[in-house]
Amino acid sequence: MKKQWNRLRAPAANGFTLAEILVAVVIIGIAIAALVGANGAFTQVNGAAVDLSTAEFLIEEIRELTTTLPVIDPESGKDTFGPEADEATVAAYDDLDDFDNAGFCPPVDVSATALAEFGSFTQQVTVENVSPLSLETPVADHTSDFVRITVAILQNNRPVSSTSWIRANY
Repeated sequence: MKKQWNRLRAPAANGFTLAEILVAVVIIGIAIAALVGANGAFTQVNGAAVDLSTAEFLIEEIRELTTTLPVIDPESGKDTFGPEADEATVAAYDDLDDFDNAGFCPPVDVSATALAEFGSFTQQVTVENVSPLSLETPVADHTSDFVRITVAILQNNRPVSSTSWIRANY
């Protein structure tokens, strides 16, 4: 007869050790922290993109509003640079130089109607004559046939975007 030996067996491993669980918790915690940080950055970038898109829209509104206006006032000619006395509102502006140093808050659209839903934005417009030899060089008012229109968009007094373009008096 063969002798049977009782072998001592180790209990079967049916789970994770405490060390393995702690490592897994740390890894999951780091992953969650990274996802929260990425989500915050995405939200911030998305908000900045919305503000920039709005600013570009508001710049285009001024560009369209001024596209059909003459450079020099059709009534007073070169007598006045800026709005004339009877042009108290943007709707009454009849030439480009009327927009010099104008600020609109709330901003205006192409029909000179205030856009109240964009009340945190301001359109600042500058109109200046520039040298025909160097369109970057400002010259005295009404001494050149070229003007540079610059529109800067601010949100809560913080610059968001700015664009310039040249118009000729022809």
